[in-house]
Amino acid sequence: MYPTLAEVPTHGLFVALGIAVAALVFTVEARRRGATDERMLYIVMGALLGGAIFMRLGTWAQHLDPSANASLVEQWVRGNRSILGGLVGAWLGVHVAKWVVGYRARTGDLFAPAVAAGMAVGRIGCYLSESPAGRSLHWTFLAESAFHAVAFVALWWWLRHRDLPPGETFVWYVAAYGLFRFGIEFWRGNEVAWQGLTRPQLFLAVTIPFVLARIWWRWRRDVETTAPTTQEVPA
Repeated sequence: MYPTLAEVPTHGLFVALGIAVAALVFTVEARRRGATDERMLYIVMGALLGGAIFMRLGTWAQHLDPSANASLVEQWVRGNRSILGGLVGAWLGVHVAKWVVGYRARTGDLFAPAVAAGMAVGRIGCYLSESPAGRSLHWTFLAESAFHAVAFVALWWWLRHRDLPPGETFVWYVAAYGLFRFGIEFWRGNEVAWQGLTRPQLFLAVTIPFVLARIWWRWRRDVETTAPTTQEVPA
């Protein structure tokens, strides 16, 4: 007997499909860019491990009083999953793995289109399986899936032809997603934590300015580096 549609773990299925799509895109992009170093496998493993841990534990500390939060075991088994936590964990995992294996090259351009493609697929699972405060709020998951799909197209077909410093496409992608997610949170139906903002919005309110400042700083540095110098001509 085959399982019925209702018996299929929809969310888990689309998460697995998203990871598979991300792995495929990453492999194609790595080969296209000639990034065939065997240490890349450990970096990918670091991203997956860090993302899995922070996705499950990223929403653990919801209260200032530690006793008001669930235990780590309970959070791991039954707690909410956090996409933002997963992204932070994957970013940390990549940097830890690169430090361990001694890999110094920038890898953001490899991960950016892969993450966007994987998120576009994975968010469909949220639409099919999760129930926000009101069923009309389901459109936010489809909107987020569409955002990542558009981001993938931009990263895959447009930004790859721009003269950007190595690794910058991932920073741009994270900044765009952060701004989008902050706005869509007003319709998501998550619990308001402070001053009309949800916990994801409070997190983004702190982190987005740093990411935008990083983009501005890198842009200014490149402009100053490439600006032509005026040489004095002897009279």
